[in-house]
Amino acid sequence: MKIVIVGGGTVGYYLAKALLEHSHEPTVIESRKEACARLANDLDIPVILGDGTTIESLQEAGADKADALIAVSGRDEINLIACQLGRLEFHIRRTIAKANNPKNADVMRTLGVDIAVSSIDAITRLMEREVDMSTIKHLISLNQGEASIFEIVLPNDFKYSGKKLSDIRFPEQMVIVSVERSGELLIPRGNTLIFSGDKMLILAKDSALHEVKEKLRLTN
Repeated sequence: MKIVIVGGGTVGYYLAKALLEHSHEPTVIESRKEACARLANDLDIPVILGDGTTIESLQEAGADKADALIAVSGRDEINLIACQLGRLEFHIRRTIAKANNPKNADVMRTLGVDIAVSSIDAITRLMEREVDMSTIKHLISLNQGEASIFEIVLPNDFKYSGKKLSDIRFPEQMVIVSVERSGELLIPRGNTLIFSGDKMLILAKDSALHEVKEKLRLTN
């Protein structure tokens, strides 16, 4: 996913680093030259020296082509305005703001921010769920977001197509609940064969979702 991050301080730096590790494409807007230099040198990503609350900086960062905007500056009013501009001016489908003051989260949501959270870990997990809906769909969260049930359609180029489940080394934090093929529901066993186009229900810890996507070749 192409993601615009407003705020390149400590939170923005580590968020951009985490998103890179999960195969996303972050671009950061930051108003301080030294922070911009650190981001560009350490992470080798596009960095815009500018104000994330202006249309000009957002345009330069590619907001018109972004899948999501995440505002993580140290000021909640900046995060709110950046998200509002992203939605109203650039029609970005997902806006996420870091609420430095947790009491502001509800206000942010009321004023148009899709998701307002106070934890960088929560933001990273949210981005892991924002994947191609033709291949994977988040159905339900369990245990306050620690794990989830997903519906996955195996891609046409699935390299394990025709193999037994017992021959595939899946991530430890993942369980296949069911396999659906041509309208028939299968309860998986070790000798069950799986094929491209199969629809599977899986239970997985959110922390393992990136590994699951890579194993099943569902990365963006």
